[in-house]
Amino acid sequence: MRAKPLMVQGTMSGAGKSLLVAGLCRVLAQDGLRVAPFKSQNMALNSAITRDGLEMGRAQAMQAEAAGIEPLADMNPILLKPTSDTGSQVIVCGKPVATMPAREYFQFKRTLKEQIRESYERLAADFDVIVIEGAGSPVELNLKRDDIVNMGMAKLAKAPVLLVGDIDRGGVFAQLVGTMMLLDDDERQMVKATVVNKFRGDPTLFDEGLEILREKCGVPVAGLVPFMDVDLDDEDSLSERLGRRRSDALVDIAVVRLPKISNFTDFIALGAMEGVGVRYVSTPRELGAPDLLIIPGTKATMADLAWLRASGLEAAVKRVAASGIPVVGICGGYQMLGEEIADPLGVEGGGTVAGMGLLPVRTTFSAEKRTVLVEGAFGEVTGPLAPLSGQTLRGYEIHMGRTSGEEPFLVSVGAEGEERRAGGCQRGNVYGCYVHGLFDHAEANHALVSALLARKGMDGCAVEAVDMAAYRQRQYDLLADGIRRSMDMDLVYRIIEEGL
Repeated sequence: MRAKPLMVQGTMSGAGKSLLVAGLCRVLAQDGLRVAPFKSQNMALNSAITRDGLEMGRAQAMQAEAAGIEPLADMNPILLKPTSDTGSQVIVCGKPVATMPAREYFQFKRTLKEQIRESYERLAADFDVIVIEGAGSPVELNLKRDDIVNMGMAKLAKAPVLLVGDIDRGGVFAQLVGTMMLLDDDERQMVKATVVNKFRGDPTLFDEGLEILREKCGVPVAGLVPFMDVDLDDEDSLSERLGRRRSDALVDIAVVRLPKISNFTDFIALGAMEGVGVRYVSTPRELGAPDLLIIPGTKATMADLAWLRASGLEAAVKRVAASGIPVVGICGGYQMLGEEIADPLGVEGGGTVAGMGLLPVRTTFSAEKRTVLVEGAFGEVTGPLAPLSGQTLRGYEIHMGRTSGEEPFLVSVGAEGEERRAGGCQRGNVYGCYVHGLFDHAEANHALVSALLARKGMDGCAVEAVDMAAYRQRQYDLLADGIRRSMDMDLVYRIIEEGL
């Protein structure tokens, strides 16, 4: 039997579509349905790797986990990873095909409708319900003709639509009523209900507002969803976690907020530990003297290294390293810590630049992207983070560069049990590697934090390890509970069953 679709569209980017889709996936799965997420085109710097080494949007991988299923590249057939203000790397069905300026992509995307259809149909053949996420607004009038992600996708899948507005930003009446007015007549018929998202305060005070929305939009309101404090993987730099600060932290971890920062979900496990503060810095003054400094991944290593220099942060990073504070670079951050980055094929515009010279490695960008899951352990770690030695690690690599001169301190175990050294290097108190998710494993993040506490003369028992797998499952359940309390699930089920 072919899956029944339900589509969640928003009045703008950041309206909360991704979390609502995740919550609906969790509720439907709890109710015994086989449910999968789908987003035809996603633009984000945070991505995930499937078991078969394909790349997809982090949000759809998170939604799949909420649904209790393995993430598949078919759930996000088109992924755009911005490399500049006007261009993106285009990933189709899990594989990069080109880096294009926006104008070129607008022409190219017309050829992608068949891939989108095929990916959707494969999912529809295997599941009971597909919850489809839109992108941005469905009434960007200058872009509607070639739309493949909002009403264009709804028509392809014959999906009824829930239209979501963000009341936290203000103007929710203008958002929802204005969007309905700008839709074409046939599109307006596809919207079966609205949802008011991110509400704060007493919901009874908005009763009149709900009635106004019903009257003005001509469809029921499916829910007044509260602003939910759930901690799940974020899609991009709209994430609120980048601005968080904790004043009560025993351990202070600073992460450089690079302009094209990617996969900052690497640090959720650390930030979830009681007594640990993870803060993002973009100036030397903000950096100060943390207990640990991390330079994260980026989609534009050379450009972000130039920004690091221009902002004065490169000199600040070197001062921190010289003081003995541990410095860790991950992926693009690892490349920056080396002696040289070369781009002979023009992957990032071409040329060769000097790195920070804190690790004795050199990186050359190649045409082929490495995307692979990594399971194994830390090998012999020296210096201040030596307690990490032997700790289990699970993560993934996703990068274009090949690095020489490495002295790997990670051991990866393959499917047949063979061991190999994963890319990385350590020298003194400076460490770098390509593996994202280094500290997701409970024992590894506890060993890291214990080492940092010991440097301050404190007992590592002052903090508890976080099992990220169990932590995420609790967050999905909290999200589902919030959805059940605030949305009319009988109406939602009726919309799914009746379709268009």
